[in-house]
Amino acid sequence: MSRLGRFGTRVSRLGRRVSGLRDEAEREQERRLREADERGGAGVTGARASAGGPGGSGAPPSAPAAVAPAAAAATPATAVGDGPDGGGGGGDVRPPVPAGPAPGRPPAAEAIPWGVRVAAEAGWRLLVIAGVVWVLMQVVSAVSLLVVSFAAGLLITALLQPFVGWLKRMGFSRGAATAVTAFGGFAVMGLIGWFVVWQIIENTDNLVEQVRDGIEQLQDWVTQLPFDITEDNLDEWVENLNDWISSHSSELTSAGLEGVNYAVEFFTGAGITLFVVLFLLYDGAGVWGWFLRLVPRAARDGVAGAGPRAWITLTGYVRGTVLVALIDAIGIGVGLLVIDVPMAVPLAVIVFLSSFVPLVGAIASGALAVLVAVVTNGVVDALLVLGVVLLVQQIEGHILQPFILGRMVRVHPLAVVLGVAAGSMLAGIPGAVVAVPLIAVTSTVVSYLRAYQEEVDRRAGRETLTGGATIAEVSPSPPAPGGDG
Repeated sequence: MSRLGRFGTRVSRLGRRVSGLRDEAEREQERRLREADERGGAGVTGARASAGGPGGSGAPPSAPAAVAPAAAAATPATAVGDGPDGGGGGGDVRPPVPAGPAPGRPPAAEAIPWGVRVAAEAGWRLLVIAGVVWVLMQVVSAVSLLVVSFAAGLLITALLQPFVGWLKRMGFSRGAATAVTAFGGFAVMGLIGWFVVWQIIENTDNLVEQVRDGIEQLQDWVTQLPFDITEDNLDEWVENLNDWISSHSSELTSAGLEGVNYAVEFFTGAGITLFVVLFLLYDGAGVWGWFLRLVPRAARDGVAGAGPRAWITLTGYVRGTVLVALIDAIGIGVGLLVIDVPMAVPLAVIVFLSSFVPLVGAIASGALAVLVAVVTNGVVDALLVLGVVLLVQQIEGHILQPFILGRMVRVHPLAVVLGVAAGSMLAGIPGAVVAVPLIAVTSTVVSYLRAYQEEVDRRAGRETLTGGATIAEVSPSPPAPGGDG
């Protein structure tokens, strides 16, 4: 055989071997595709690309054509070519990197400690509430005269409402009963204020003389103390005080001008309060119905039930406070008259007015009565006045308030002190007067709405929620009863 024949024979054998390898690779590819179809369609396009071998032939027509999506989910073992054993010489196809956390690591939200997550959720909710409260405070401060006038109108209406009903039963029409009650009530309050001012003006000369004598007695008493205090020191202090008054005369004058502005605001507020009282006494039910139409329908039933209870609490508080203040004023006034303290009647009226500020008002009015007694009558009469004030306040705190006000409008002393302090810081004396009834009404409304919602949930067969939905979803599961401890 010639060399050309032997070369042709070798080429023929090599062709048959390559053809056999290609057929074997195609059969292996078909087997893998069938297995991938049986497992749910896990494709191996990398194996198909390398099945052609040296001959460069592609996949047979019978192989599935749409296997590219399945190849993206292939494992590293099936995404690489067959290599020398499979006859493939294709490149290395790497699987895509997953977008989630690395294997073995929890999600970022679950990696945060439980206490930090609770504190964060409570924190942003508190920030939202604080922002809302701040905005409301800015709005209220901008219209403080209107807010104070409306609050005063509510309190006066709660006090005068029984007189409207009494006049109606006497035969008055609704309009006449409202007008007589409103204007009569404001006239009485104006007469009380005029009487206090008149008594102070009438007793000013006598009071100034007695104050001067009391200061001289106090000066003699101070000089007798075992301290290095002489009359020269006292004269120097008095002279310094006079110099301060002279140097600050402009400020005192501006304060007087501001007093005129305060008087104008007072009469403006009084006019607004009068109109509020007139409309509430005449058509309070209509005003309440109009307000209910502004409430969302889902919450209207609850608010409609809470409103009358809030009004009962407010009227009970105002009428009870007026009665208690009247008894305090009569008791302390009689004691001052018996001890012969000057301006006993004006001091009794001041006690009556200051009693509308719980705790703080009683202490301030009692201290004023004791101060007038020690300046005018001496230490002995001042101690007697102090005993009278303490006795009346003890009777008020332990007998009058529990009996007259009752449990419905009882507020804890700590809440009273904090409420009065906050009210006085925000709105001065009007804020201190309104603070305690506002706390009592709020407590009544919240208690009723909570009981109302619990009853609605009970009738609907729902469990009462005790926490926020976001926290409940990720809260730790409690240990199973009897489990490993």
